[in-house]
Amino acid sequence: MLLGVACACSCLTSYAFLNQATRPQSEAADDSGINPHPVHLKLPQANPLSAVAQLGKSLFFDPMLSGSGRQSCASCHSPAYGYNPPNALTVQKGGKDLHQAGYRPPLSLAYLYRQLPFSIGPDAADNDVAPDLNAIASSVRGDSRATKQAGVAPAAPAMVAQGGLFWDGRADSLQRQAYLPLLNPVEMANSSIDEVAHKLANSRYRPSFTQLFGPGIVNDPEQLVSEAMFAIGRFQIEDPSFHPFTSKYDAWLQGQAQLTPAELRGLRVFNDPKKGNCAGCHISQPSRDGLPPLFTDTQYEALGVPRNATLVLNRDPHYYDLGICGPFRKDLAQQTQYCGMFLTPTLRNVDKRAVFFHNGAYHTLKQVLDFYNLRSVAPAKIYPHDANGKVDIYNDVPAAYQSNVDTTDAPFDRHVGDPPPLTSQDIQDIITFLHTLDDG
Repeated sequence: MLLGVACACSCLTSYAFLNQATRPQSEAADDSGINPHPVHLKLPQANPLSAVAQLGKSLFFDPMLSGSGRQSCASCHSPAYGYNPPNALTVQKGGKDLHQAGYRPPLSLAYLYRQLPFSIGPDAADNDVAPDLNAIASSVRGDSRATKQAGVAPAAPAMVAQGGLFWDGRADSLQRQAYLPLLNPVEMANSSIDEVAHKLANSRYRPSFTQLFGPGIVNDPEQLVSEAMFAIGRFQIEDPSFHPFTSKYDAWLQGQAQLTPAELRGLRVFNDPKKGNCAGCHISQPSRDGLPPLFTDTQYEALGVPRNATLVLNRDPHYYDLGICGPFRKDLAQQTQYCGMFLTPTLRNVDKRAVFFHNGAYHTLKQVLDFYNLRSVAPAKIYPHDANGKVDIYNDVPAAYQSNVDTTDAPFDRHVGDPPPLTSQDIQDIITFLHTLDDG
């Protein structure tokens, strides 16, 4: 549950770790708020940045790379906001004049150092040959969803979509993720790769490129831009600010902090498979080998979030953002069992965001939790009514694909008229717990 980046395989190891334990840590903790079973977390090493990463750091904060000359990577991914946008806009403004509205709210760039490439299966196998995703997806068309229950491992490895970057997983590396906005007309809006290469070749970075990649690099536009994006990716991997693990929850896991009563109640509801079931997708337990939890299983869910009429593209009533199967991702357009599915993002630093879900439908954590709590039991409080007065449920998913929407995992397994799974106190306690995931 929740706002559904990065441990596609550690999802399974996290479940294994939990099954080996006698009981979840949130249940084992006594009312004092102290973790009686502290763990040793395997944290990323903090080393000086390599020369390539130092170059990437400079490029990350330099607006020179944009068509407007006024937008950098950091413009939409501010370190002060957990590499989320530094404002409450539903989508960010870009383009040549910075007046073009973006298509989706940007995801955080933090905690992606363990993100695996997009795959369909129980794990991303090591293979030198690129998999045929369409063939794999077609072979498991009837088994595209996994049951998500907090603290319980699946009965068998499910063949599910997992990994990748962006809301639809279309980028398989941080290098590729940095590359795609360069030519997007509503983002950095360069007219061509040659335009970007010309900027780099005539910039203050030219000596660094020739020293790191050889003097011929400035005469090869494709390679020059590729190496620049590689450098930005290395900065994100090497710099500790992208994965600091300095939250109160990390300290609590290690026995170095005490949760307040409200935080502890929130953790228990978060992990309760019959109530919040948040940990079913946003895994809260360390992996068996001590990797800290990233609060995502990096899989994809169709949640049926209500349509956001304020988005420019949504002014067309026939337009739908279908996530994995389009329109921005093209390779799986025929795999309709994934239509409406979007990546489950990390909840770390989540309250440093001001916009939630792929379409920015909500702007507060309270609104998000109300959606999870009421979608199935009181849909009239979530969705608008159509011209006939009927609740227009799942109104941002075409009727042909509404069967993809999750109705089996708690809290979505309830029916209209059932009591909501969460009380007002539960919701407030979960929000209080989520504050413990803030770094620093």
